[in-house]
Amino acid sequence: MKKYSGLIVVCILALFIGLILSIQLRMTAGSDQGGLVPLAKVRGYEAELKMVKDEKEAIKQELLDLEDRLNSIESEKATDDAFVDGLVSDLEKYKTSAGVLDVQGPGVLVTIKDPVVKDEYEQDFSVIMYNYELLLSLVNKLKEAGAEAISINEQRIVATTEVSMAGNNVNINGTPTAPPYYVKAIGNPDTLDAAINIRSGIIETMKMKYNLIVSTEKKNELTIPRYTGTIKFKYAKPVGNQEDEQ
Repeated sequence: MKKYSGLIVVCILALFIGLILSIQLRMTAGSDQGGLVPLAKVRGYEAELKMVKDEKEAIKQELLDLEDRLNSIESEKATDDAFVDGLVSDLEKYKTSAGVLDVQGPGVLVTIKDPVVKDEYEQDFSVIMYNYELLLSLVNKLKEAGAEAISINEQRIVATTEVSMAGNNVNINGTPTAPPYYVKAIGNPDTLDAAINIRSGIIETMKMKYNLIVSTEKKNELTIPRYTGTIKFKYAKPVGNQEDEQ
């Protein structure tokens, strides 16, 4: 009897241990990335993201409508008053210089693509993304050549533009971008093209040193979108305000 009682105890312990292991496995599976709880959270985040994007688009459209109304009022007043007409004209120049207006004109279009990948293990590697400073060099050369407006993948380059690596993307104005890169520059097409295609220049460096596929085209007309972000100055203030405060 003692022999059987010991066996019964062992069986009960085995069942108890098995039950505990089963509960732990279920809890672990529920907390896994593929479990129901995380999946529900991801879907919730996706819904929230979509809602925020929709709100952003609605606000953006409202802003465009208000700007149209303001431009209409400015044009109407400008036709009645020469002084107001001069102010409106100056305001347009400042807006264009700041990059907050869509602009169009002649210039060049530079297309930058990664080298053709022959090794399957390098398919996820982007040469231009990991050497994004080449984009900055190209922008600087275009500015030196007199470019009046520049964009990269439809992101307007302004004084506060930041270009940085973030994860698997290059962020421009806080917006993730990926190759191929299309760089537009408005200015004298011949001057811009000559400046970047000079021997040992930025385009030749991209091709010869990094094996990038780069092409440049002179265009009679390009359209470069406005900067859609918010420009804020935390430290810089007009000199007149500082003197008044003192």
